[in-house]
Amino acid sequence: MKKAVHLVICVILCLFIGGIGGTLTAAGNNEWTSSLKTPDFSPPAYLFIFVWPILYALMGYSIHVILLSPKTKIRNIGIIIFALQFSLNFFWNFLFFKFHALGISLIEIILLWLTILFMIIIFRKINKIAAYIQIPYLIWISFASILTGSIWYLNN
Repeated sequence: MKKAVHLVICVILCLFIGGIGGTLTAAGNNEWTSSLKTPDFSPPAYLFIFVWPILYALMGYSIHVILLSPKTKIRNIGIIIFALQFSLNFFWNFLFFKFHALGISLIEIILLWLTILFMIIIFRKINKIAAYIQIPYLIWISFASILTGSIWYLNN
C-alpha cells in the first residue's frame, strides 16, 4: 500500500509541476505565438495537451522506481539528474513563451535533451524499466528541439 501511495504522489507531483509551467506561460501568449513563423511540420496545439500528461506520468513512475531503489551513489546521481532535467523542462516554457527568447530556448532545450539522455543512462544502471520508459520523452524532446530550432531560424 505504501508503494502505491508513493507512486501516486510521484505521478501527481510531476503532473502538477509540469502543468504549472505550461499554465503560467501559455496564458496571454496566443497573439505572440500566432505571429510566429512555424515550419510545415508543426503539430496542432491540441497535441501538446495529450502528450505532456503522458510524459509527466512516465517521469513520475520513473522517479518513483528510482526513489524506492537501494540507496547508492549512482541512485543519488540519478535523482539529481532527474531534478536537473525537470527544472530545465519547467524553465524552457518561460524562456520560450514568456520571454520570447528563441535562441536561448534553443540552447536550453539542447541541454535538456543531453540531460534526459544522461538520466536514461544513469537510470538504466539502477532500473531498466525506469530508464526505458523515458525514451518517448527523449524522442518528444528531439522533435521539440528541431521545432524550436526551426522556429528560431524562421523568425530571425
